[in-house]
Amino acid sequence: MDLFASLQEKINGKNIKIVFPEGAEPRIIGAAVRLKADQVLEPVLLGNVDEIKAVALKNGLHVDALTIIDPNNYPAADFKAMVDAFVERRHGKATAEQAESILRDGNYFGTMLVYLDKVDGMVSGIVHSTGETVRPALQIIKTKPNVSRTSGAFIMQRGRERDGERYLFSDCAININPNAQELAEIAVQSAKTAELFDIDPKVSMLSFSTKGSAKSPEVDKVVEATKIAQEMAPEYQIDGELQFDASYVPSVAAQKAPGSEVAGHANVFIFPELQSGNIGYKIAQRFGHFEAIGPVLQGLNKPVSDLSRGANEEDVYKLAIITAAQSLQ
Repeated sequence: MDLFASLQEKINGKNIKIVFPEGAEPRIIGAAVRLKADQVLEPVLLGNVDEIKAVALKNGLHVDALTIIDPNNYPAADFKAMVDAFVERRHGKATAEQAESILRDGNYFGTMLVYLDKVDGMVSGIVHSTGETVRPALQIIKTKPNVSRTSGAFIMQRGRERDGERYLFSDCAININPNAQELAEIAVQSAKTAELFDIDPKVSMLSFSTKGSAKSPEVDKVVEATKIAQEMAPEYQIDGELQFDASYVPSVAAQKAPGSEVAGHANVFIFPELQSGNIGYKIAQRFGHFEAIGPVLQGLNKPVSDLSRGANEEDVYKLAIITAAQSLQ
C-alpha cells in the first residue's frame, strides 16, 4: 500500500488536531487547506487572524473552515492556565511574568497546546530554525522514559510504492556526536519509527569497519552501542558494527559478516554521528533520487515535527500526516 495511504488509514476518523505555529506562511496555509478539505486531520493555525486571511486571499486560498488562534488574543482565563502550567512544568526556571512573554512566541504557545492536550501534535520549522522548534519541545514535552534525547530520522523512498524501496536513516538532524548510550537509544527509537512506516526493522549500526576489520575509538563506540541496543530491545534485529556495503549488499555481507541476520538485508541505518548521517541522506537524495521525508523527531512524549526551511507545500502536507500518525503510538 502507498505509504501515505497507509498512514491516512491509520488516522482516519480519529479527529487528530495538528497545530502550525507559522500560520501566516503561504506553504503552511496551502497544506492546511488541503488537509482540511481531504478530511485527513484538523489543522490549527497560529497567528494574527487578519494577516493569515490576507495571505490566504493573496494566494487564492480560503481559510474560513480552518481554526485560527492568535496567541496575542487568547482568552485571558485560558492563557493564565497555560502560564501556570508552563511555570509548573519548568520547575521554577521561569516566573509567571517571564512565562507570559515566552508564551506569546508561536512555537512555545503551540508546544503548550500539545502538552495540555488541546491538540495532538505540532509541525513547525518552515520559517524557524531547528533549535527554535525543538527547544520548546524538550523543555515542555520532554523525552520518553529511558530516552535521554530526541533524534531526527528520514524516511527514504524511491520507485513505485508497491515494488519500490523504503528505508530509514537516523540520526540525520539533531545529535552532533552521540555517545554509545545515546546511539543505542537512537537505534531503538528508529526501529519503532520504522514500524510506523510499515518497515519491518532490520537495524544496521554503521561504521567504516565491519566486525573488527578496523580498530579505533570511533569503531569501539559503535560496537558498544550495538551491545546496549540489543540488550535494550531484544525483540528487534540490531547488528553492528557494519559498513554500508555489508549492510546492504548480500554478497558483500556473506563475505564480511557471515551469519548476521541484518547484514545484506538492513533497512534501518544508524549513522555514528551527525556529519555522516546528514551527508549520507543527502547523497541518497541527490545522487540516488530517493525522496527524503522528514526529519521525523523521535523520542518525545508527544509528536513535534521540524520542517526544513526549504520545504514545499507537499512536504508540509506529508509531515503533518506523519505527525498525526505518531500521535497514535
